[in-house]
Amino acid sequence: MAIQLIKEWTAIHQFPAATQEKLVDLLAKLKNEKVDTLTILVMGKGGVGKSSTVNSIIGERVVTVSAFQSETPRPVMVSRTRSGFTLNIIDTPGLVEGGYVSDQVLDTIKSFLGRFLMKNTIDVLLYVDRLDAYRVDNLDKQVVKGITDSFGKEIWHKAMVVLTHAQLSPPDALSYEEFFSKRSESLLKCVRQGARISKKDLKNFAIPIALVENSGRCNKNDHDEKILPTGTPWIPNLVHTITDVALNGKSGILIDQKLIEGPNANDRGKIFIPLILAFQRWIKDDAAREAKPSWA
Repeated sequence: MAIQLIKEWTAIHQFPAATQEKLVDLLAKLKNEKVDTLTILVMGKGGVGKSSTVNSIIGERVVTVSAFQSETPRPVMVSRTRSGFTLNIIDTPGLVEGGYVSDQVLDTIKSFLGRFLMKNTIDVLLYVDRLDAYRVDNLDKQVVKGITDSFGKEIWHKAMVVLTHAQLSPPDALSYEEFFSKRSESLLKCVRQGARISKKDLKNFAIPIALVENSGRCNKNDHDEKILPTGTPWIPNLVHTITDVALNGKSGILIDQKLIEGPNANDRGKIFIPLILAFQRWIKDDAAREAKPSWA
């Protein structure tokens, strides 16, 4: 587990001037809404670009990314301050080990949060996957279910999907917009199923999507900003979407002992006590009827 000292967000000056201006405006918007601390939790499978996305948001290499190591081995929190505003981003290990969702990894993440952020809130969840992953399967649904079981269904009120590797050429002669639409809808459907979001709740769980291209080969516009194939500068667009989620009127997820420990086994058992007692009474009454003489 690792936590870095809170530092001044000097790397914001490394962004192109046009990006800097947009980021400063978004930070001002948060402060105007009395938000002086923003905590972002980054989760997903391994090798999807979580750590690279954290580095891109901060503007410097704060989390190690290696071709020989597809993911961070333990949770890492990066904190930056600027003009009285504090940004915390928690990078996490991939949730899948040996083809299954790892409860141990989820517990490690919650323990980390309890150790360093107790009584604070998770303000935004970045659920990260790849745009160029052409299939959604049951494992994706299980990953979403694992997050839901660990943090509660409510965490999806504060969630957005981030799709990395966005600079691609779509297959099957699809346009970029068509491919993005199909990929987004299939993944959102998976999220709704894994999070048990019913059709009537869809409006309450509007989960936005942002595209990301962390590669140094990402195309740029005339202002030197990294852009998507659509021409959109993706870093300010990502931070804009994060800001919208943070200010969507839904409560952040409180990090407390109940969240860290999960559902109490004793409490879960208590709901069955009335049924057990009723069954015991039925058995007792049935036995009494059997023992009663036929002439009585």
